Amino acid sequence: MEDKNKKPEELQGFTYDSEKSDDPYANVRRESEPYTFGPFGPNQAYGPQEQTLSEQTHTELLPSSASREYRPFTVSGGAVRSDWGAKPPRRSSLRAVFAAFLVGVVAVGGLMFAADRGDWFSSELLGGTTQVQDTAVKAASDPVVNTGDVIRPNNIAKIFEQSSPAVVKIETYASAQQNNGGGIMDDDFFRQFFGDDYGNGGNGNDGNAGGELQPSGMGSGFIFDSTGYILTNQHVVGGASEIKVMVDGYEKPLTAKLLGSSYELDLAVLKIEGSNFPTLKLGDSSHLNMGDWVVAIGNPYGFDHTITVGVLSSNEREISIPDANGTRNYKHLLQTDASINPGNSGGPLLNLQGEVIGINTAVSSQAQGIGFAIPTSTITEVLENLKSNTKIPQKPVPFIGANLMNVTEDISQRLGIDESVKGAFVREVLFNTPAYKADLRQYDVITGMDGKDYKTIEDLIAAIQTMAVGDKVNLSVIRGDKKIEITVEIGDRNEFETQ
Repeated sequence: MEDKNKKPEELQGFTYDSEKSDDPYANVRRESEPYTFGPFGPNQAYGPQEQTLSEQTHTELLPSSASREYRPFTVSGGAVRSDWGAKPPRRSSLRAVFAAFLVGVVAVGGLMFAADRGDWFSSELLGGTTQVQDTAVKAASDPVVNTGDVIRPNNIAKIFEQSSPAVVKIETYASAQQNNGGGIMDDDFFRQFFGDDYGNGGNGNDGNAGGELQPSGMGSGFIFDSTGYILTNQHVVGGASEIKVMVDGYEKPLTAKLLGSSYELDLAVLKIEGSNFPTLKLGDSSHLNMGDWVVAIGNPYGFDHTITVGVLSSNEREISIPDANGTRNYKHLLQTDASINPGNSGGPLLNLQGEVIGINTAVSSQAQGIGFAIPTSTITEVLENLKSNTKIPQKPVPFIGANLMNVTEDISQRLGIDESVKGAFVREVLFNTPAYKADLRQYDVITGMDGKDYKTIEDLIAAIQTMAVGDKVNLSVIRGDKKIEITVEIGDRNEFETQ
């Protein structure tokens, strides 16, 4: 039976004699001091566990090892202090610290002033500086202070809120015969720039009766006049028998009338009946800089009022896109990496002030982030002509009116001319053109103009386009076994096409 008068140390199997022990703190140590708390659960205890009803917690008790040196106090060096009764060291007064600080400030300031007055670190004293160092100093003197220019703008939501109501969805309809073949979504323009998987084409309605209107295309546009004038691309509405416009706030689509369009510029103006429509303001695209943020709003793949954000990648781009009616030669285009997809065509490209600076027109399907928009600098020049459906003045295009191809070895053999002859073979002469009036004939070979030889059609056409309309040129021609000279007056291709 255990003796209740035994000390706790004896109950645990440990005996301490304060008189014989080397530990000067044996008499003042509490019962719980040989134990430490560890981060283990109840099932991982290294020693006996105790639980009090008042605490209702599980604690883990680790018995101290006999080999472990008990050290109630430690210092950073790990040694036990032996001077506990000594007088504490004297601490520095606040006045002394402040005085030392002032001395340092005066000394450093004096050195800086002396260095500046004496020009201690000038290029002459240091033996000159390198060009790289000069450039670094110049760059440091002109830092970027507007952090808004290097982060994504935070007003995109506001731009969308204010601009979106003026953006419309355009749906075009054509007869079943038109849809079954040669639809606008089947031509080379959309295959090259929008891929082969978009567009209604025949839409599976081959058996429908002729004359019934079927969906033929879809795009975007925006209202620029509160009385219902809408700007869009010509290729969005080209060949349509009926045009429907979905306007924000209207449950049913509105029928639009095509006022004027330009195939060459790929622009069109529509008119819907009504008033007080929300509008977008036309801005000035000439004030844009590459890297400026731009916002595109449209209806890609039919997803109404989709907004995308990017930057102006470049401007003054020129691209040529063939379609079923010819070749569109775009000039002065804006290039952007804002996402543009089928259905975005005709929608606005906006700056951060919410102003229209371009009309989204095309995107390269073989790349990512290469989209194009017609700038407002082009639009504003012809806008009134489109609204009134009057002829848009065009810059004269010099031409002679003949279809040409380079002379090949096979052509030389068939014509019976020397294979060393190089020039432009006349495949066709268009009726009533300058070439037709000058008696240039099919199968002629043009070898030069005004006494200069031109071995390729590219060189000859480039030379003709440098001439002014009305100028007369002498063409060196081989006809059969004869060499002749033909005088041709340069004409204007735009005028000829109009006639």
